Order: sequence, then structure tokens, then C-alpha cells
Amino acid sequence: MQPYSVLDLFKVGLGPSSSHTLGPMRAAERFVQHLKEQGKLDTVVQIRADLYGSLALTGVGHGTDKAVVLGLCGLDAATVDPEVADHTFLQVKTDERLPLPGGPVLRFTMGECVRFFTDVFLPEHPNGMRFTAEDEYGIVLLSETWYSVGGGAIANELAKNSAKRDLLTEFPDQRPYPFFNATELLHQAQANNLTIADITLANEVGLGTSEGDVMGWADHINEAMVSCMNRGMDLEGPLPGGIQVQRRAARMARSLRQQAAEDQLGVIDWVSVYALAVNEENAAGGRVVTAPTNGSAGVIPAVLAYIHNHMPRLTADDERRFLLTAAAIGWLYKRNASISAAEMGCQGEIGVASSMAAAGLAEVMGGTAAQAEHAAEIAMEHHLGMTCDPIGGLVQVPCIERNAFGAVKAIQAARIALREPGDHCVSLDEVIETMRQTGEDMASKYKETAQGGLAVNVVVC
Repeated sequence: MQPYSVLDLFKVGLGPSSSHTLGPMRAAERFVQHLKEQGKLDTVVQIRADLYGSLALTGVGHGTDKAVVLGLCGLDAATVDPEVADHTFLQVKTDERLPLPGGPVLRFTMGECVRFFTDVFLPEHPNGMRFTAEDEYGIVLLSETWYSVGGGAIANELAKNSAKRDLLTEFPDQRPYPFFNATELLHQAQANNLTIADITLANEVGLGTSEGDVMGWADHINEAMVSCMNRGMDLEGPLPGGIQVQRRAARMARSLRQQAAEDQLGVIDWVSVYALAVNEENAAGGRVVTAPTNGSAGVIPAVLAYIHNHMPRLTADDERRFLLTAAAIGWLYKRNASISAAEMGCQGEIGVASSMAAAGLAEVMGGTAAQAEHAAEIAMEHHLGMTCDPIGGLVQVPCIERNAFGAVKAIQAARIALREPGDHCVSLDEVIETMRQTGEDMASKYKETAQGGLAVNVVVC
């Protein structure tokens, strides 16, 4: 997909982490593809995957070892059944045999072939990995270094600056309403009397996707989010990982259905349930939509469910416009800062998701592009500095609850923005740059390494 397209912000994949699960799975699959393209697949007798930095420090809790194996087996994260994924990983571990798609079956011992280098950070990004394939004589047939740069996106060189470099040099800009920051986006909206969703749709069509396909994309993403949420609202019991975190969404939903209708805050409770349901599924390794990451996958679906279930005057087309607006805002963060918690902390995940949802909600509630921009700014402003310190290296505590709060903040940010005249003193561009600087200043122990914060102060049995 072209780097100008905003649709790539949402990807269907497996939990629990877009950067630690989906990204490595895609990179491993790409490595095997390159072996095949170079005619070297049949001569491979050994493959090693070396994980570095954040991928190593929280890799087991985030399922990175499993993701690498699944990718090497050629499984597609967007389509594989989670139960098939679990069975495949268990079989490789048990049999110590790795079937390469269209190639040989290799001897594969997890401890030898998937190695964690917790004290080594590769220079371009904290989420680095290196794949190496050797022949029977130990000669290296192919070695590739990849980076998982956030939201399931991968890059194999200069990861930190790859998006900007691609945008500026490698692709012609065919968008009728080009923009690279929020100021330019607002200018296009005001000069052409368009909403952010209008601009997003027109730009995607300009890049070669038909209007029908864009709307089909929005419906597909919406359906995947709703499916995940519904599964999460049906299931109970402990989440995997060993720290005995219990699913709560189903029992909370049951309680809400029984409570008195006059509870004026009941809607907010439902929004929390929607978000918890999605991220409990994510923590269990289920199929979720990166929005813009797996760790923040519950925020946008929760606000979508708020629109669908609690705002009856809004339509399916409003839900599509919500997603188009949210995607445009997320693209600004991805291009001008990062959506990787390993770079930004949790402000780059929950904060960005809340900002995206706030802008989308403001637009479908009748707000102008300026009010949507203001809503996005408000939501992020109150997530600045949020650390990523998962207990046990699992995407569970505090991650699941943070999605609920991110969704509620998004709703309130939109409501505040719609009651303002638009003369706020902090712009979205300024808050994005502030997030970037804050993330760079943040100590690495607070950026998805499980070396600080709750991860070291909470004793888990």
C-alpha cells in the first residue's frame, strides 16, 4: 500500500501485540518469501530468529516467539484461525520440526533457533530482529534485519525515518488534497469546504482505490471490530500468561443489563465494557484490528459501538466517516511521530487511539474539521507522558483498562470540542510534536521493556 494511504492504519491480525506479534509474524513470512524468490529455499537446513531490545525483553509475554514461528510456517495473520495458530505453534515446539511453506521441514529447537538478546538494542528501532538461513555446511544463504515499527508495520532499513523518506522521494503524490500535517489538513478542509472524511475518501480514490472499495474497507474493519467485541463479551475465565487476570467484560455486561435504566452514567459503563471486551480478546491471542495498535485495539471499537448502540440518529455511513476521519488523524501521528510504544510509551498507543476516536466522533456529531482537530488535540493532551509498563510483559495490566479510559476520554474530548468556538491555543501539530519529544525523552524502562513502573513494583505469583 502506498505510504500516502491512511487505510493501512487498521490491520486485521492476531493478538496480543501489533509490534511484538503482528510485525514479527509478517517479517518472518517475508524472509521465507525472499528465500523462495532467490531460489534458496530448498537448500536451507537451519533458520535462526534473533530478537533484540524490546522484542526480547517482553517477547515471551507478547507472543513474539510464537509469531516468528507462525510467520516462518507461512501463516497469514489476517486470515489464520487463532486455534490453528495455537496448534501450529504447539506442534513445532513439541516435534522440534519447522515446515517451511513450499520447502523442506527443518530441525527447529525453540531455545536454539529463537534467541532473545535483552541487552542489545539495534540502532534504528527498539523492536529489532534478525533472521538467518544456513545450508548444510553452515554457510549463510540469507540474513535480513527487520524492525517492527508500530501498528504491525515493518521496515528492513532505516526504520525510524522510512515513512518520511518514502513519502518524499519514492512515490508520486496523486492525492487531490495532499497534506502532511494537521495545519495542511485543516487548510484543505476549509479551502474546499470539505470534512476530514471527505478529504480522506477523495485522496484514497486519487491513489487508485475506488469509492466502493474504500467504503467496503470501512465496513470490513467495522465488522471485524464488532466480531471481536462480541466474542469478548461472551467469554469468561482467566487470560493466558500465568498472572490469573480474569475476563470482566461478560460479567459487567450482565450486570449492566440488570441495572435500573435511570442510571445516567450507564452509557459510560457500556463504553468501558466494549473496550474491555476487545482487549481481553487481544490478550487471549484472538483476532483483533490494530487501531492503530493491538495494545490500543479497544478504544476505537468502543466509540464505534457507542455510536451504533447509543446514538440512534447516526447511520452506517456515519460509522464509515468516523473510521475515515480517525484514519487520517492516526496517519499524522505515524508520519510525524510514532505509534510504537517501544519508542513513545503508551501515549503512542492509547493516546493516539483516543485522539483518532475523538476526531471521528466530533465529525459525525456534526463538528467542523477544526472542531475534529480540536477534539484530537484534547484527547492526546491528556495522555502525554503515559508510560508502557506491562506487568509480566503481558498486554493485560494496565493495558486492558487503559483502553476503557481512552475511549471515555475520546468521547468527552469530542463533546468539549463541539462546545468550543475553535480558538484553542494548542494545535494538534504542536501536541503531536510534544508527544514525539516526550517519547524520545522517556527512559527506556518505561517503553515496553517491563523494566520499570508497575512491571517491577507489582509482585505477580
